[in-house]
Amino acid sequence: MGVRGRGRVIGDVTGRGWRRALVTGGAGFVGSHLCARLLDDGTDVVCLDNLSTGTRSNVLELDRRRRFRFVRGDVTDEDVVHGLPGPFDLVLHFACPASPADYLRLPLETLDVGSSGTRNALERARRDGARFLLASTSEVYGDPLEHPQTESYWGNVNPVGPRSVYDESKRFSEALVTAHRSVHGTDAAIVRIFNTYGPRMRTGDGRAVPTFIAQALDGTPLTVAGDGSQTRSLTYVDDTVDGVLALAASAETGPVNIGGGEEITMLELARRVVELTGSRSRIRFVERPVDDPERRRPDTRLAAERLGWRPRVGWSEGLESTIGWFTARAVAA
Repeated sequence: MGVRGRGRVIGDVTGRGWRRALVTGGAGFVGSHLCARLLDDGTDVVCLDNLSTGTRSNVLELDRRRRFRFVRGDVTDEDVVHGLPGPFDLVLHFACPASPADYLRLPLETLDVGSSGTRNALERARRDGARFLLASTSEVYGDPLEHPQTESYWGNVNPVGPRSVYDESKRFSEALVTAHRSVHGTDAAIVRIFNTYGPRMRTGDGRAVPTFIAQALDGTPLTVAGDGSQTRSLTYVDDTVDGVLALAASAETGPVNIGGGEEITMLELARRVVELTGSRSRIRFVERPVDDPERRRPDTRLAAERLGWRPRVGWSEGLESTIGWFTARAVAA
């Protein structure tokens, strides 16, 4: 039985029926997968990206599709956002540096996109009467004292630590969405995404999965932070896209957690990557980053009950697919 929302039925947690969508950050990892899925569903898509962390190659193949348009521009520029060819009935706000390497390199830009960028995207959604969805993150929970993390948990965030530019940017974005909905009645929702991985990740973005895979394929040591006992709950990108579009197509406002149910240690992940790649790489332990969360696993009962969503791809299966993509790119290069 599907979940009905906004005149659409969500059967396999896949939203359908939008005429024209704006995806900010659409040339990024998750954003590019969203653009492709929306196009497959018959939606016209405008992808807005300044390419500070996204890559044009992620959406090059989409250029051949007449329903797709790429615009290089910054969501923090009000004139750019309001000048985009609409009207839109869906705005997915995914623009933001999302890896530690990126947001530590671009701290002020990260804060700007969470504040003025979110405001501009919200105003465009309000002007067009569009459904708006903010891509928030499990990082709003910080180094959580509650486990697993429910949407009602307020988090344990260091507001002046090195990760704060990303954590607080997303927390402010959530507050802005909530205020905009309250003041203007904007049809807006918040999704909190947990540790998504899959094809199109960048090897140098500092996240564990692409870093481990790149190191294993190169035959260099896999650099595991600390003793590797810290945990994450990995979510394959197809499952994340399903959850995002299910929430977008519902009447829910969120926040709603979208994340995997299998909690693994970083040491376990590194060993599994070595095994699946057939690499001779060893594991080398390095200093653990400041404020690196000890444990991370979402409580996804709300997504299951309200959206009919559950992750379907196990982390081992998803890793095989991701390794296959990285291997093919290495051979092509």
